[in-house]
Amino acid sequence: MKKILMMIALMVMPFAMQAQTKFHDVELCEAQGAVKKITQDIMGRQQVTTFTQDGKMQREGMSGAVYDDNGYLQSAKVIIRDQETAVTYKWKDGKVVSQSMNMMGNDVDATYTYNDKGAVASQSMNFGGQPMEMKYTDYKYDSKGNWISRKTNMMGQEMELTRTIEYYE
Repeated sequence: MKKILMMIALMVMPFAMQAQTKFHDVELCEAQGAVKKITQDIMGRQQVTTFTQDGKMQREGMSGAVYDDNGYLQSAKVIIRDQETAVTYKWKDGKVVSQSMNMMGNDVDATYTYNDKGAVASQSMNFGGQPMEMKYTDYKYDSKGNWISRKTNMMGQEMELTRTIEYYE
């Protein structure tokens, strides 16, 4: 059950570097610049996130987005295993420092630390009182400075997370 919750959390968590946009959803997805689309392979499943030219995220199963006056996403509803789940975000200096949700009856809180390139270095999670930490290593970056590959270890199993990024010209 823990592994299933972790896999689901990985699909949701990827929802952090300042860009000149009205909305900061690109930063929420650990990217910067004029990002048009991010396609991420998460445990054999593709997740596609698109962005308007002003930086607003569009993802299947996401609704009810609430933004602050500066364009930072504060909360949204996402569909996880056919259930609507509310996710809240806390920002500091243009990066998500934590997010919280209740997933299948378990409170899930995550906090993030960042590397010198602005990508997540580690993610600490608390699944209903059970702490877990995932460190991200072996980053590969595209020509725009956004990560396209990184490795992590989840419950003793090493995984490589990959994504492709399309940009507005």
